[in-house]
Amino acid sequence: MGRWRPRGTPGSKYITPEGYQAMNRELQTLWKETRPQVTQAVQEAAAQGDRSENAEYIYGKKQLREIDRRIRFLSKRLDGMVVVDRPPEDTGKVFFGAWVEVEDEDGNTHRYRLVGPDEADGGQGYISVDAPLARALLGKREDDEAWVRTPAGERCLYVNKIWYQFPEAAP
Repeated sequence: MGRWRPRGTPGSKYITPEGYQAMNRELQTLWKETRPQVTQAVQEAAAQGDRSENAEYIYGKKQLREIDRRIRFLSKRLDGMVVVDRPPEDTGKVFFGAWVEVEDEDGNTHRYRLVGPDEADGGQGYISVDAPLARALLGKREDDEAWVRTPAGERCLYVNKIWYQFPEAAP
């Protein structure tokens, strides 16, 4: 049985300058540091003799395949990215890169930033612009309601505050 999986739908091609720099750093680290180290370890393991029963050699080759796969993914993904390095003309609406403070029906406030799918991190409040919550917030203004469908049912969120923070220099 093969490990074939159907191709998923590609995420948005937008990314913040911070996200682009982080992905580019990962690519450079993999290409210039990690891969040469693993290649050297595989060469040393291959020099020990019988490769068919050499666990270090087999594991090293597997590691190289995983590193090469990640390098290919990052290279292709970064080539097609659109770096959004400035706020939109209408900063009163929620668009890509916006920080949004919302209040739920119970009175709890949450802060989210709409970012690209490659840089989403729930722990920091970064949500993918492709996520249902982000799609519900897009285009909203302060004091608007956003209805989000969740597994527990529909929830209403009130937009309290919208702001944008972009670094001065793009990558």
